[in-house]
Amino acid sequence: MTVELISVGTELLLGNIVNTNAAYLSQKCAALGLSCYHQSVVGDNEERLTEAVRLALQRSDILILSGGLGPTKDDLTKEVTAKVFGKELYEDSHTKERIEEYFRRVHSDQVTPNNWKQAQVPQGAKVIDNHNGTAPGLILEENGKTVILLPGPPNEIVPMFERDVAPYLNGMQPEGIYSKMVKICSIGESKAETMIADLMDAQTNPTIAPYAKTGEVHLRVTAKAAGGEEAERLIAPVMDELFRRFGDNIYTTEEEVTLEGAIVNLLKEEKMTVTTAESCTGGLLAGRIMNVAGASDVYREGYITYSNDAKERLLGVSRDTLEEYGAVSRQTACEMAEGAARAAGADAALSVTGIAGPGGGTKDKPVGLVYVGCCVKGQTCAKEFYFTGNRDKNREFAVARALTFLREELIKIRKR
Repeated sequence: MTVELISVGTELLLGNIVNTNAAYLSQKCAALGLSCYHQSVVGDNEERLTEAVRLALQRSDILILSGGLGPTKDDLTKEVTAKVFGKELYEDSHTKERIEEYFRRVHSDQVTPNNWKQAQVPQGAKVIDNHNGTAPGLILEENGKTVILLPGPPNEIVPMFERDVAPYLNGMQPEGIYSKMVKICSIGESKAETMIADLMDAQTNPTIAPYAKTGEVHLRVTAKAAGGEEAERLIAPVMDELFRRFGDNIYTTEEEVTLEGAIVNLLKEEKMTVTTAESCTGGLLAGRIMNVAGASDVYREGYITYSNDAKERLLGVSRDTLEEYGAVSRQTACEMAEGAARAAGADAALSVTGIAGPGGGTKDKPVGLVYVGCCVKGQTCAKEFYFTGNRDKNREFAVARALTFLREELIKIRKR
């Protein structure tokens, strides 16, 4: 089955808001086995939105629109869709009650009259309750075509899709779509794809689809099956083969587990603590770790030492080291990691020092040069990296490589 996405909102066309919904919906629809050949962004204009909806219905089985369901006059998605389908709008009492309840719970002020616009739904539409906002989702089915209307805010569309829309779409297909995610670090995309080229060439059902992430590779194994048990039977041998080939480079097979989450879990299992000492990344590394719920069990303090003085004063980096090798060096990265572990009383420490750019580089030490130090139970080593992105990308890649480095060293400790 084919699905088409239309994102509605003039603010998207102007670039005032990044269209994260399209990326999210594309990934989720692909995981459900739906083919997406067209996407578009349309402003808050009735004529152009009508044209886009009609065109999409001519070439796709399923149309998902996001945005334009709010209370203001320029929110036209529901009205346009109802008009295209020849449906009248009526006030849905259930939705009206939910809007009243939402305002009582979240807002101190009373419901303004324009909010009742969101309680208007097309005749025959299935209403999807919004547990995080006021505009409900809607599903319209007509002449073999399905249109799904979803609110624009990501904190509303994501839980609505996960809870209600994904099961609905999966149920539309003659066979269900079941998938497992394999997340890999320490191996680049090209090498990972080469390692499974024979599996991908021979695949029928299930299939393997690689996705490149910053410092990681994700492999989605997808099977079409009549039920979960059959899907598990199809997927299991493929998963076994992937573990045979990638081994410890697989850090999780859980969809929601991140690399930093896997590291926090590993530290907990080993009853170890960790700290960070950062220069060019300025706290991004600590932030990634602290994004994990329960990270406080293993991470208690960290250090941002941008200047040489801070490296000496807080971490005990030798002035001789800084003068002879410079702040961006393997030697300084090692001393930063050792000093952080010592100062925090932690079992493990990561350090990052480098030249993120756009300025500050030299012939010997160009922009993008980064050293990551790792000290685990008194054993210290460092790695040199060279990144070629802009400042933001260089810092992002440095954090990803640092996390991978820490995991590699923790795995070594576990195997001893």
